[in-house]
Amino acid sequence: MTRTRTLLATLLIGALLTTAIGYVVWRHGAAAAERDSLNLRLDRHDTIVYVDRDRVRQVTRRGAPVADGPTCQRAATAASTLICLRARPGPLSAQSSQVRVYTDGRRQAKVTLPVWGAPSRARVSPSGHLVTWTVFRTGDSYAVPGRFSTTAGVYDLRDGHHYGSLEDFKPYVRGARYRAEDVNFWGITFAPDDRTFYATMASKGRTWLMRGDLTRRTLTAVRTNVECPSLSPDGKRLAYKKRTAPGRWRLHVLRLGKDSSPRKDIPLAETAHVDDQPSWLNADTIAYARPRHGKPALFTVPADGSGAPHRLMRGSSPTAPTG
Repeated sequence: MTRTRTLLATLLIGALLTTAIGYVVWRHGAAAAERDSLNLRLDRHDTIVYVDRDRVRQVTRRGAPVADGPTCQRAATAASTLICLRARPGPLSAQSSQVRVYTDGRRQAKVTLPVWGAPSRARVSPSGHLVTWTVFRTGDSYAVPGRFSTTAGVYDLRDGHHYGSLEDFKPYVRGARYRAEDVNFWGITFAPDDRTFYATMASKGRTWLMRGDLTRRTLTAVRTNVECPSLSPDGKRLAYKKRTAPGRWRLHVLRLGKDSSPRKDIPLAETAHVDDQPSWLNADTIAYARPRHGKPALFTVPADGSGAPHRLMRGSSPTAPTG
């Protein structure tokens, strides 16, 4: 019995030391990465910001390196604002993440927020005033039936207002309040007015494109089978992924009417399965990530349905500095 207790104590001490050493190493690397964030040129609109091997990278449109940034699993930028969504270190890393926001090339994060779940999506509003994120709750994945659970939040950098989860907003479908308990939201994208946004709502095996109002804290369904929307620079089109078969999506662009109602739907030239929130590099080009040889790779495709996909480089989470 004594030997067993001694062995257990030794194993426990070893595990604690390993965790502590791992945390120190991570903190050292994170500090170095945070210093590197000062090198990002978020005012350069001819570049792409993306994530490769858990680091933010910035390159020109032709792939020439510009700078490296902080440690992230998901990132996005607009108007000299960078949001970095990363899993926290240690054995509980799958259960919690951090949202870090950098502005104007500052060395230190302007805002750090704890969130519960694994990194999934991140976006910045065109003005740079609002940031949003989506996380998978611990142990959940939409690849497993009945275990799909996400949290999507919004934060205003101007006054520090945290809008909480979209689950706290009031959703409406066909003019009636939707009260099902299994709703999930993800993939937020902002309009230029810093009030209107779009997101995906899922419930009972269906998905809806929801138009949100931050002031009224409401969400209104405008179309079905729209996931991970991304609003174009002119605010007149939405790039998104459309489910074409169980577990498969294809990129489309949806043209909006004057009243923001959906009109024409255009399938893009990328016919491969894409499970990503696309982004607009400019008014004519969509960027996204999909697997290539078992690793994530960045691609672009014309937004009008013409042309063909073009591979850029290894990585994920692409956005282009704007503003």
